[in-house]
Amino acid sequence: MKSFALAVSLLGMLALSVWGAVYMWTEIGDIEMSTAGILAMLAGIVLSLGLGIGLMFLVFKSERDDEERG
Repeated sequence: MKSFALAVSLLGMLALSVWGAVYMWTEIGDIEMSTAGILAMLAGIVLSLGLGIGLMFLVFKSERDDEERG
């Protein structure tokens, strides 16, 4: 029952964030972004994902290797 409640709450938060993103996307209207703006946005996305994936890799690796046990 605990995992069901967790899954429902996570799916609810995902649905709320998707709804908010779609709402903002449609309400803002037509805004043109320069090539530099698109490249900056893509660089931010890629670097954020890389940092998150790299840090999670280190967390799981250190847990598996027992390096961080005190």
